[in-house]
Amino acid sequence: MSLADSHPRQDSPARGRPRSEAVERAILEGVMRLLEEGVPLAELSIERIARTAGVGKATIYRRWSGKEELFVDVLRAAEPPDPVLPGTCARDDLVVLLEALRRRGLANRSSAILHNVHAQMKSSPRIWTAYHKTVVAPRRRIGLEVLRRGQENGELRTDIDAELLYDLFLGPLLVRAVLHPDADLPEGLAEQVVDTLLDGLRPVSSPRRQP
Repeated sequence: MSLADSHPRQDSPARGRPRSEAVERAILEGVMRLLEEGVPLAELSIERIARTAGVGKATIYRRWSGKEELFVDVLRAAEPPDPVLPGTCARDDLVVLLEALRRRGLANRSSAILHNVHAQMKSSPRIWTAYHKTVVAPRRRIGLEVLRRGQENGELRTDIDAELLYDLFLGPLLVRAVLHPDADLPEGLAEQVVDTLLDGLRPVSSPRRQP
């Protein structure tokens, strides 16, 4: 699987000397090549990765503090890029966020490597923690910001906690993508989920007083 067209890493502090995109790509490609060969995450050492990528260990450590951080970037590079939100209204932003989740579900299904790595990652608390901190948590914060902005703008009910709202929107996609991996993830599913939930989450106008 080639990472040549993958999106750049985001929100990562500079480490040491200025990085070379070609070198970094070679390292990510090296990890992916080892995974394609069936090497378990637990058996991937920095030494082996360096040999496969044709670089020195110091080159890797200048860019990543260790294996866990490197694996997270490999997964991030192999996934579809994070979407740019239109910012027009809560409904449009939510559709874009859920569509991105749908595409990630499809990517995990189509890539045996991604599927296997995600499964292995759950048995490694350090890798899962790093992935959750740098990938999952930031995406959740964006979703919560969209929902809270929708509540402030009068698009969504304010009597429901934004954390619960976020889970309500993501739930159907996660059930289909994770708990029922054979379930359909058709185009238009994001719009259907968002519009169905919004029907019950829009503020209700106060009844007029009778004279």
